[in-house]
Amino acid sequence: MKNKLALILSFCMVILLMQTVHAIPPTDIENIIRDISKDNVENILKKLESFQTRHVFSSDKEGFGIKAAADWIHEKFTSSSPKLKVFFDDYELPPQRRINRDVTMRNVVAVLSGRLSSDQERIFLVNAHYDSYARKTDDLFPKDNYDNPAAGVNDDSSGVAALIEMARTFSRFEFDATLYFVAFTGEEVGLIGSTLMAARLKEEGKTIDGVITLDMIGNIEGGNGFIDNKRMRVFSAGPADSSSRQLARYAKRIGEKYFPSAEIDCIFRADRFGRGGDHTPFVLEGWPGIRMMEANENYSRQHTVNDTLDNMDLDYCTRNIRIVSSILASLASAPPSPGITSERGRALLGRGKDSYSAQLRWNPVSSDNLAGYKVYWRKTTAPFWENEVFVGNVSEYTLEKVTIDESVFGVSSVGKDGNESQISAYTMPPRSKSTYTIK
Repeated sequence: MKNKLALILSFCMVILLMQTVHAIPPTDIENIIRDISKDNVENILKKLESFQTRHVFSSDKEGFGIKAAADWIHEKFTSSSPKLKVFFDDYELPPQRRINRDVTMRNVVAVLSGRLSSDQERIFLVNAHYDSYARKTDDLFPKDNYDNPAAGVNDDSSGVAALIEMARTFSRFEFDATLYFVAFTGEEVGLIGSTLMAARLKEEGKTIDGVITLDMIGNIEGGNGFIDNKRMRVFSAGPADSSSRQLARYAKRIGEKYFPSAEIDCIFRADRFGRGGDHTPFVLEGWPGIRMMEANENYSRQHTVNDTLDNMDLDYCTRNIRIVSSILASLASAPPSPGITSERGRALLGRGKDSYSAQLRWNPVSSDNLAGYKVYWRKTTAPFWENEVFVGNVSEYTLEKVTIDESVFGVSSVGKDGNESQISAYTMPPRSKSTYTIK
């Protein structure tokens, strides 16, 4: 009887904690969403279009080409807020591969520092590329003339507009995590800017909890004439429970929470087939990364002179920026994800005392904002989490009579303000190959 009463009291405490957590609305996130301005987005797109081309080898003329565009983006970041640390991230490259001359590859970066000390710093990096490219269409535009018209409004001024507008809006608030807003160069000639910066940040020992690439977020009309202004696609590299897949699932859950009429469509593939984006170098360095983009691509407007503001849908583009803002703000406001491996790298997942239950353990996170943890599980064949329970501020939990062989398990941290971290998924390491000596 005593054990039964304790169980009832424990259950009531969990319910009370769940109600406490969800009773506080994340008003700052709603304010951020409302502050994203369609007029500002349109003005940014018009200005970027006015540079005529942003090819990496375009001429250095006043108000023209990639250098003028980089200077303007830097100025725009700087004028947004004194809280932003704005700088050029430069790399001098000799001729190689798709580079036929000496060139300065110049990323433009704005950093909004978080409240956490440097030894606890967590970084979320949202990015787009500002260089552009247009294929030769006739003899009027020779292939080797890098000043050919290449407005690149959707690819990828739309993503750059998101960066500039989000940096302005986010700088009005404070977050635990540090936010990087990065306009990359050289995407169109081999992901050069992102590759170089990812390697540099890795060498510096930075901890990046998530990378979100925004590349083409403003077109609604496919090449087949089909209109889709509801969906937004999210690409993420495998395997099934990689950190990138967890970030994609998080983006879907939070995006659809704040925008129920939208559909965040998770594509479980690193990128479009045979193609890549600026999240890719960060994933290759070991960090979670996703690409968020429009539902429909129109190849007649992609890498052509037809990629202009006239072929953009500003309402759709602005809504997509607001969706990404809700995701980024949730990530930056939440406690860190709990660690779920031992010092030896083994998953802290066992079969419980009866050998037929799922016993989950995790390493407690250090955060003044922590309310407790949520445990998740789903069938191994299910793409998204099917079950969840808030378990309070504990460091282990047992799911009775749930076998660890047929389900995937995860745990997240929940803040007192209701914001939740990414889910840390328990994964089974691959078995090592055995060898035997034969006489």
